[in-house]
Order: sequence, then structure tokens, then C-alpha cells
Amino acid sequence: MPVADVANTYDYVVIGAGSAGAVMATRLSESGRYRVLVLEAGAPDNLWTRIPVGFARLIENPAANWLYSAEPEEASAGRRMPVPRGKLLGGSSAINGMVYVRGQAQDFDHWAQLGNRGWSYEQVLPYFKKLENFDGGDDAYRGRKGPVKVRVNEESGPLVDALFAAFKRIGLKANPNYNGPTQDGYAIAETNNSNGRRNSTARSYLDPAKSRSNLTIQTRAMAQQLIFDGLRCTGVRYTADSAQMEAHAAREVIVSGGSINSPQLLELSGVGQPEVLREQGIEVRHALAGVGENLRDHYSPRLKWGITRKGVTYNDRLRGFGLVREGLKYVLSRRGFLTMSASPIRGYAKSREGLATADIGMAFMAFLSTPRYSLAREAGMTGIAHQLRPESQGSIHIRASDPTAPPAIRFNFLSAELDRQTTIAAVKIAREVAQAPSLDGFTGAELMDDPSEDGSAVPASSLDS
Repeated sequence: MPVADVANTYDYVVIGAGSAGAVMATRLSESGRYRVLVLEAGAPDNLWTRIPVGFARLIENPAANWLYSAEPEEASAGRRMPVPRGKLLGGSSAINGMVYVRGQAQDFDHWAQLGNRGWSYEQVLPYFKKLENFDGGDDAYRGRKGPVKVRVNEESGPLVDALFAAFKRIGLKANPNYNGPTQDGYAIAETNNSNGRRNSTARSYLDPAKSRSNLTIQTRAMAQQLIFDGLRCTGVRYTADSAQMEAHAAREVIVSGGSINSPQLLELSGVGQPEVLREQGIEVRHALAGVGENLRDHYSPRLKWGITRKGVTYNDRLRGFGLVREGLKYVLSRRGFLTMSASPIRGYAKSREGLATADIGMAFMAFLSTPRYSLAREAGMTGIAHQLRPESQGSIHIRASDPTAPPAIRFNFLSAELDRQTTIAAVKIAREVAQAPSLDGFTGAELMDDPSEDGSAVPASSLDS
């Protein structure tokens, strides 16, 4: 790959080579007409990104993760909730759990009804189909020739069968094509990995494009500040190999640093709320009140149960020779546990009557994990229950003029009454699934992490009211 030359001006400069930036750089350089520079603060790759189950080794790995944490707040019992974000080519698509889920069609249509032209499901569906390569589902909804290879997890076994029976008992229907016209129901999750490899945007988009003479990819290049000519952004200052550098764009500078780094870079460059900028001694170049505001994310309580039946969880199946067997299976056939995504057993349900579509999501895993994302010694099952459309809003703002200082992330989780009600309902429904008759003989006592450990789940009993 060519190395960026400070003397050069590119047609486009893309800041951040993550889930969006990698795609932008690839598409902009596709015709060969435009010279494109993409800057990535992180490394080119990490060994653990290649093995799907390696996400457990990346979630707290500073070599591939920004390791942000949120400000303490009441909903998290005063703890700093971890906010993992990818710091390498592919961004968070290179470290996440690879669960492949589209937004609901009805949500896109609602956005269009609110005035967001071009965002109806009918209008965005061609782009969903264009990016994916999947051999299941309906041709009307699924893509066959895209760069991102998608498959269904191979998860099966008596515990999975029992969970499916429990989903059915609470009124859900099997919906293997949950990425089609409707999401409601239960299914084994689709995942964007194939042939034993994660399909991040780095692998799916940048790797096939990196030999283009008009595409320059520079890693370990940390953006410091945008360069302006009046109110027009014309370039970026960044550091690479401890040297201060600049890159200029004849056409556009595209900020694609993600939900955290993008507002941070804008504020460092003097774009944002004047009071926030002045507090850090930054000259106001353009007052823009919305920068860093309206942050939303899913508050996802984690639930755990002991499993009394032997041999049905990965805690049992990966002991001793079982782990060796799974390793050999991966090496020889690129199949098995090491190719699994996070939370492969999915359910989407309504928290109350009168709703048109599901408003809660559930996920179950046939293993018990520790707060540090490794397999526990005890056999068990882990569940997640969360609201699909949170209303609580938070913010992301710089706390210093130093680009290497992490911003202040405030989610304000559960500050909206609807979020509290829906999250409680989600946890109750997940417990109803785990306590269904089909799981008699499987499920033991509900377990809780040690609340003193960082990253532990909110105690389940605190939400059962």
C-alpha cells in the first residue's frame, strides 16, 4: 500500500476506516477517477479478528479497541460502563459479535413519514441487498452477490430445542428470515462470517481494493484537527510515526470516525456548542448545537442461569479434549464453536399489547461467561434482554483539547420512563423463557455477577419490580 505524502492533495480524504469509512473509501476509489486517502488511527489488523469467536479477546484489547467507558450514572449503579470501539482497519466491524441484524422495515418507514426522504424501507432495501452475499431467504429481500458474506450460525442441540419451545410457549413464531419483511419471532442468528473468517468491512471492502493505485490507506494515523478555509473543510492535521502531517482534499473531507470519534474531532476543530469549546480553550469556528448530542444506545441487562444437565453447554463441551476437538474442527473444516457469533439464539417480542412490531430483543447463549468475557468454570446459560427503541438521550463531548484524551460519554440510560418500563418487561419475558416447562431439567438457579467487578451485569433482581 502506498504511504501518504504530505505534499499531495487528494480528491477525497476519509478520516476513519471503520464500518462506514472503509466502504466510503472503497466506493469513492472504484472508478479510478479520484485519488482517495483513508486515515485510520489503529493498526492494519489483529490476529484475533480473523477467528470469529476471537471477539472475546478483542473486547478489552487495547491493541484493537479504544476501550472507552461511560461516565458513572444512576442506571449503572455508579459504575463506568465499558464502551468498546474498534481501533483498526474495519473499526468496530472488526471486533464486534458479528450478529447480522437489519433494522425493522417499519422503523425506516416511520423515519420517512417524519420527513426523512429517501429513508423508507423500500428505498434502503436495494442497498441492504447490494452489500450482502446470502444464500437463504427470499430473493425479494436478500442479496446474493454483495461483498459481505452472511450465513446462519450452526448452533443446535437439546438446549437450543428447549429454548425454541419456550419462545413458542410465550407466543413467538419461528422466523428464520428475520432480516426479511418482519423481525418478530425467534431464530438462530445470521452472522457476517464465512469459511471460518470474520467478514469485517476491512476484509469485505478494503482488502479487494487496497492494490488500487488511486487508493492510499494509512494506518496508525491519528487525526488531530480539521483544516478550514473559512467555513469549508479542506483537510486534516494528523500524527503518524510521531510526525505532524497534513492531508488536503480538493473535493471533500469525510469524517467517518463513528459515533464517538466523529463528534470528538469536530469539537477539537472548533465545530460544536460554543460553551463546550470555550471551556476547553478552543476557538469557535462554527457554532453547531447538535454536535455530540442525542446519543442513544441499548441498555442490555445480562442474565445468567446455572444449567444442571451435563454436556449441553459449551462450559462442559469445551473442557479437556473437548477444546482440542473444537480446535481441530476449526483447523480442518472451519466449522464449530470457534466460528460462532455472539448471542446466536435470538428472539424479538412485544412488551405489551397494541404494538405493531416487536420492541424488545432477547438473546441466549449456551454457555456461562464471566464479567471478563471468558467461559466460566460452572455450566450455565447467558441471556440478554433489551429495548429496541430507547428514548433516553445522552451526549458525547470533549473533556480536554488533547486529541488523545477520551471524551466524556453520558448515555443517561433509563432516564425516560418508557425505557424503564420496557426494560423491566424485557427482563421479565426473558425470565419467562428461561423458566418455561421445556427447560425443566436444564435450568437451575438464576445467577448474578459480583457487583464489585467492572463490566458485570446489573443484578437481575433489581429490575424485577
